[in-house]
Amino acid sequence: MGGEAFAHGVTEGDKGYIQEITGLNLLPFLYLGAKHMVTGYDHLLFLFGVIFFLYRLKHVGIYVSLFAIGHSTTMLAGVFFNIAINAYLIDAIIGLSVVYKALDNMGGFQRWFGVQPSTKAATLIFGLFHGFGLSTKLLDYEIAPDGLLGNLIAFNVGVEIGQLLALSAILILMGFWRRTASFANHAFLANTVLMSAGFVLIGYQLTGFFVA
Repeated sequence: MGGEAFAHGVTEGDKGYIQEITGLNLLPFLYLGAKHMVTGYDHLLFLFGVIFFLYRLKHVGIYVSLFAIGHSTTMLAGVFFNIAINAYLIDAIIGLSVVYKALDNMGGFQRWFGVQPSTKAATLIFGLFHGFGLSTKLLDYEIAPDGLLGNLIAFNVGVEIGQLLALSAILILMGFWRRTASFANHAFLANTVLMSAGFVLIGYQLTGFFVA
């Protein structure tokens, strides 16, 4: 059970603490939300792909907002209404979102399929799946029903804070990289690596699904 919890991103220490407390605990859930997003490499890989070719903060804000609306909706609904989805399968779909965005950045849809899906719609839709990824982890915490809604909102606020912190760091690093000649020369390679990471995530989670 401990290995399964770890595989789903729920540390035993955090899980034990949450199971012991009841009532409204805003700060602990705020911290857990921020911690999960900052350490959630699958979510960060997708965000990295989303903002890879976005240069204006206005456009970054639009896409990040769509992602936030998506994952906030399903995260809150998933836990509040106890919608249980297999964590390995939902995390495999999150890995697929990384593959999708890398392929999109490489121009693969136009080059190989002759179509260009709506990147805004895809960001929102995959945000919904990322939210179910969050909700499955929260359900693993077995949160007490007392103060549940307030704690969920605090967790979600923490997720957004963590997302902004991580995104700020990514944008700063991207800003420096974009000023160099290597960005244009290595953009395709970077997205190839990103896609490979997505396939690794898919394979890891599907392996866990069939083995567990």
